Amino acid sequence: MFQLLKQVVKTGIKTEAWPRPDEALRVSADRLQAAVLERFHGALAIRHVDAGSCNGCELEINQLNCPYYNLEGLGIKFVASPRHADMLLVTGPVSRNMAVALRRTYDATPEPKLVVAVGDCGCSGGIFGENYASCGRVSNVIPVDVAVPGCPPTPVALMQGILTAISTKK
Repeated sequence: MFQLLKQVVKTGIKTEAWPRPDEALRVSADRLQAAVLERFHGALAIRHVDAGSCNGCELEINQLNCPYYNLEGLGIKFVASPRHADMLLVTGPVSRNMAVALRRTYDATPEPKLVVAVGDCGCSGGIFGENYASCGRVSNVIPVDVAVPGCPPTPVALMQGILTAISTKK
């Protein structure tokens, strides 16, 4: 044990420095909060729909709720029912088995509804494209307001996509 502690003291800390704060994110967060307050009276409810993704986009979406991005602090929350949602966040290429469920979710979401397609698969079908098992991009099944490309897109890109969807649809 003594040798291990001696080696730790001799070697020192060998980790990377914390990332610098991203000023663009701070500006986007302020704009996002202002847009949510203006359009949705302080709260935006998002229903996430996994239409057949590899879960890479879901990992980035989960980061939006961590203390660093703090989406809930901006008045944006994820809900379990499309009947309570203002926005659908759809990931993955739409599999043939999920096409009907996605349409029903879209129909159950009250007006005015926003749809954001997330990731390269949601925007263009990705490496899967259209085939016997996949309908391809989300816009082949339901109308899409904003597409956020990336494999997977960063949490900042997701926040900017949400802001774009809120800002463009009045």
